[in-house]
Amino acid sequence: MRSHLLNDATAESYRRSVTEGVERVAAKLAATRRPFSGVTPAELAPVIDAVDLDRPLGDASAALDELEDVYLRDAVYFHHPRYLGHLNCPVVIPAVLGEAVLSAINSSLDTWDQSAGGTLIERKLIDWTTGRIGLGPAADGVFTSGGTQSNLQAMLLAREEAKTKDLAKLRIFSSECSHFSVQKSATLLGLGADAVISIPVDRNKRMQSVVLAAELEACRAEGLVPMAIVATAGTTDFGSIDPLPEIAALADEYGAWMHVDAAYGCGLLASRTRRHLLDGIERADSVTVDYHKSFFQPVSSSALLVRDGATLRHATYHADYLNPRRTIAEQIPNQVDKSLQTTRRFDALKLWMTLRVMGADGIGELFDEVCDLAREGHALLAADPRYDVVVEPQLSTLVYRYVPEAVTSPAEIDRANLYARKALFASGEAVVAGTKVDGRQYLKFTLLNPETTAADIAAVLDLIAGHAEQYLGETLVHA
Repeated sequence: MRSHLLNDATAESYRRSVTEGVERVAAKLAATRRPFSGVTPAELAPVIDAVDLDRPLGDASAALDELEDVYLRDAVYFHHPRYLGHLNCPVVIPAVLGEAVLSAINSSLDTWDQSAGGTLIERKLIDWTTGRIGLGPAADGVFTSGGTQSNLQAMLLAREEAKTKDLAKLRIFSSECSHFSVQKSATLLGLGADAVISIPVDRNKRMQSVVLAAELEACRAEGLVPMAIVATAGTTDFGSIDPLPEIAALADEYGAWMHVDAAYGCGLLASRTRRHLLDGIERADSVTVDYHKSFFQPVSSSALLVRDGATLRHATYHADYLNPRRTIAEQIPNQVDKSLQTTRRFDALKLWMTLRVMGADGIGELFDEVCDLAREGHALLAADPRYDVVVEPQLSTLVYRYVPEAVTSPAEIDRANLYARKALFASGEAVVAGTKVDGRQYLKFTLLNPETTAADIAAVLDLIAGHAEQYLGETLVHA
C-alpha cells in the first residue's frame, strides 16, 4: 500500500495518475454540450449505492472509469455558458494550477512550522486586499472557508468589541435582503435570531438608511446596544449594494461595528470602471470577500478583512503543542492566531497564481464583462412582454418572472414559474435559480460566465416560456 503514498519514490506514478485525471476532465470539458445531464436523485442514487467501498479497484484508471458514471457524467458544469443558476463561477486556469500544487504539497496554514512560505503568501494577499479596500495601515485578515464563516467571525469580533457583555441587549441591523448567515451567526453566538433587526429596502433592493437611523435611535431609547450594522455589497438575490457612506456615518454616530458583506461584490475591487460602486467600504470595521464568486477562483477561496488587526485577538487561543504563547514574543507568524479554523488549506495560493499570471486588471475585466452582460439581459427582459423584471442590476444578477398573456391567478403564475425552472433543469439545457419577491415566485439569472452571451439569455428565456406555457396549457386541459 505504500506505493500509493506521494513521495520521492512515487513521483512518477503521481505524474501519470494526475495527468490521466487531467486528461479525462479536459476531454469532458471539451465535449460538454449542456450544463447538466438532467439525471434525477432516484436515477443516480442506485448507481452510487452499488459501489462497494470495501472492495477497492486498486487501479487509478479503473477508478477514473467508475468516476465517469458516479460523478463526471452528471456533474453540474459551471463553465457552460447556459449555467445561469447560483453564485458559482467558471474558474481560471492559473487558479486550478494553484489547486493542483497546494493539494499535492498539502500545507496547513495554521502554524509557521507547517507552512512557511504559504503563511507569508497568504499575509501578502491579505495586505493586497485590504489595500484595495482602503482599510488603512493597521488592517489585517485571514482566509476562510466562505462568506458564512467570514460573517460569523465578523459578528464574533463585533460582539466582543461591543460596549456591554449583556448579550440580551445586543442588536444587529441588516437589510431584509442580507444573507441568511447574519441570522445564523447571531444564533451561534448566543444572541438569538431575534437580535437581528431587519431593515426594509427601497425599490432597488438597497437598505433604507432613513429607516436604519430610526431603528438605531429606537434601540438607543430602549437601552439596547447597537452591536453591528451589516451592509451588503452585492445581495445574493439582486446584486444590490447598500448605501455604504450613509451606513458608515450612522455606524460612527451610534458606535456600532460596521461590517460589509462583499462576498459577491468584491469583484469590483479589481474593476477599472466600477470600483466607485464600493465607495464607503473603506470605512468598514470588517469586510467579507469571496474570491470564489467574483474573482473566478475554485471553492474555497474567501477572506475576512478587518480595519484593526488587534481585534482578531478575539479568535486567538493557545495550545502548547501548536502555538504556545511564547511564539508571540518570538514573532513567529502563526495564522491560527487569527482564524476560527485550525487545520486550514493553502487556498491563498490559487489567488496568488491568478494575480501572478493574469493580474488584477485581468480579473476585473472578466467581472466587468458579466456586469455588462447583465445590463444587456435586463434590456431584453424589459422589452419582452412575457416577463416582469424586478430591478435594474448593479452587478450581474437578474430576477424576473414569466407572466402569461392571459392573466391567471398569482398562485397559478407562481406554479408555472416553478414548473418552468424544474422542467428546464430536468432537460439539462440550462440551469437557472429561483427566489421569492414579496411572497411570489420569481426566477433568477446569476451571470458569472463571460462566455455567456445575450443570445444565450434570449434562448433560455424562450425555453422558460415554452415550459411555462406547456404547464398552463396542461392545467387548462385538466381543468
